[in-house]
Amino acid sequence: MKDALLLGGYEFDSRLMIGTGKFSDVAAMTAAARASGARLVTVALSRFHRAASDDLYQPLAAIPGLTLVPNTSGARTADEAVRAAMLGRELSGSPFVKVEIHPNPRHLLPDPIETHEACRRLAKEGFAVLPYIPADPVLAKRLEDAGCAAVMPLGSAIGSGRGLQTAEMLRLLIQDSLVPVIVDAGLRAPSEAAAAMEMGCAGVLVNSAIAVAKNPAAMAAAFAAAVQAGRAARLAGLMDCGESASPTSPLTSFLGGQEA
Repeated sequence: MKDALLLGGYEFDSRLMIGTGKFSDVAAMTAAARASGARLVTVALSRFHRAASDDLYQPLAAIPGLTLVPNTSGARTADEAVRAAMLGRELSGSPFVKVEIHPNPRHLLPDPIETHEACRRLAKEGFAVLPYIPADPVLAKRLEDAGCAAVMPLGSAIGSGRGLQTAEMLRLLIQDSLVPVIVDAGLRAPSEAAAAMEMGCAGVLVNSAIAVAKNPAAMAAAFAAAVQAGRAARLAGLMDCGESASPTSPLTSFLGGQEA
């Protein structure tokens, strides 16, 4: 059965997205992108250098089935994010934009007010908007109403590797959301990606955990397998949690019918 990720009218056969920062070199990044099977890859505007050795556009564009998602990382205001998004669309030809607005470099937490304003404007410009946000169910609904293609709440702080610290808020957000919920930031292990999918997330975005692994391509493949397993478990229907032990077989059934 087909189980595509639907974003802004587009279909993707992978629910793993990857970022392109922190890799040791372009070759390691492209190897990880291929191994991940990802169909959406985020790229900071600063990495589009068509004539430079560290340009990411040409190597990524050469991977079949890949869609680039320019992000607005580095923007501190809605105005800056909108300008970055316009440039990103012109350079990449992609209808997608990941909106990142985090004015404080110490914690890199997203600014909810500026993010909402940028997303509202970009959705009107025809972008498929993917906003990076706090795990805030109220903000998520506001962004949904503004026309975002998905919402991307953080699992924990960017690059922290602290996993799903926002799990309880994510569950609330998922319950009410009418657009895909994609966990973005903080994941360290493939098991955490599987857990996010099991709780009902539509996908995950992973960067640091893959980029700084000893073998980025192998880690990318591990995350891909975990996302698939978590999604399959969600669709299969996880058992309910019980208050006490429950035997899998009646403990006395083998004694029945033994009377002389």
